[in-house]
Amino acid sequence: MQSQAVVLEKPGCITIADLAICDPSRDDVVVQVETSGISTGTEKLLWSGKMPHFPGMAYPLVPGYETVGTVVEAGPASERRAGDRVFVPGANCFGDVRGLFGGAASHLVVPGRRTAPLSQAIGDEAILVALAATAWHAIDPERLRPPELIVGHGALGRLIARTVIATGGKPPTVWEVNPQRRSGAEGYALLDPAEDERRDYHRVCDVSGDADIFDALIGRLAKGGEITLAGFYDRRVSFSFPPAFMREVRLRVAAEWRPEDLASCTHLIETGALSLRGLITHTGTPTGVEQAYRTAFDDPACLKMVLDWRKPS
Repeated sequence: MQSQAVVLEKPGCITIADLAICDPSRDDVVVQVETSGISTGTEKLLWSGKMPHFPGMAYPLVPGYETVGTVVEAGPASERRAGDRVFVPGANCFGDVRGLFGGAASHLVVPGRRTAPLSQAIGDEAILVALAATAWHAIDPERLRPPELIVGHGALGRLIARTVIATGGKPPTVWEVNPQRRSGAEGYALLDPAEDERRDYHRVCDVSGDADIFDALIGRLAKGGEITLAGFYDRRVSFSFPPAFMREVRLRVAAEWRPEDLASCTHLIETGALSLRGLITHTGTPTGVEQAYRTAFDDPACLKMVLDWRKPS
């Protein structure tokens, strides 16, 4: 079988290629993709060449871990059926071309157990469920640890703020240094950090990806305050120890979302408690893939860029 796929040949060099994909096993499904999202965190680091090395990383690669599509073929042990609409958090079905994370393609072969069923009612905004699950995982609402301050008002920062409110938390404060993103708040305070005089936050969630921000954040904490690192940092994170010592600061790293995070946030979305409106700001096509990636990474007005694989190539 063949699939059109986004291929990042090396940092800064991206194209669309026809790739052979592996034959499905009895555990696999074949997914015809509707849309795939472009991540401004890890994918931007792969694009720029700043991604810290980890086992299995090499170019060329197929990026993408936000994919929505329809099952067109289901193996007898896949736990899925043809016609199911599913979310796919990436695939590794391209032979010699690595799948890091492998979801940006027209067709995918992936174990059925890795997919998550989706309601048709969510529509094209279903591509955002991974970000919503990331937000859920970051704030850990089941342990009642919603942030009082969120740093960054991109798509993830907005989803974290909305999720806090949707789960009954007190509306947080959100910081944003870029004037182009200092709008669109829904029920929470949105400020330039210079306008905020508060210095007794108990829980701060940073999604800025700024490795130099931690001294400033520590200075805003109450004693025993916690900082959750929900961004992805391309350099060593460091901070001055004495202020952290005096405040007995706690650091928490929010890593990948879990299947239960996806189920919890999807329930909020389906019941209408959590809105995804206004977060997809740009849509591209596979034929314009380089411009789509540049816009996603360089245009601050772009909250979320989505590639639509249903449009003719």
